[in-house]
Amino acid sequence: MAPRLALIAVPAAVAVAVVSAIPTAIIANPWFTRMTPVYLDQYIYWVGTSILAGMLLATYLTGPKSIAGGAGGAGGGLLGYLAIGCPVCNKLIVALLGVSGAMDYFAPAQPFLGALGMVLLALALGYRIRSLRRADCAVRLPA
Repeated sequence: MAPRLALIAVPAAVAVAVVSAIPTAIIANPWFTRMTPVYLDQYIYWVGTSILAGMLLATYLTGPKSIAGGAGGAGGGLLGYLAIGCPVCNKLIVALLGVSGAMDYFAPAQPFLGALGMVLLALALGYRIRSLRRADCAVRLPA
């Protein structure tokens, strides 16, 4: 199952990277404009989140459709997305904190959000892999 998992994880990671980079304008595009520069840590969280999310998605696409790790994966993906976005472009953050609040409070918190998101994704992936291994090794007793 490992080669098949890798064949699916790579395109899944690329898809997550593109889907998260277009609206955050990490990849320049004609649809979205970024108001603040992209910093090195945002690139790191973008790549790390994409890889972990791609690997987690691959376990769902190749294995049983149980929900093991689903909440951690969703939460980690959301935190990773918030970590790479422009604080001034995030309308929800600006509505809650204002532009100066977004720059003074949310922008400094973004690296912590990215790190926490990657931890959640890694834990969800580990939990998912462990549950898949247990399912493969389950001993069925005769009825």
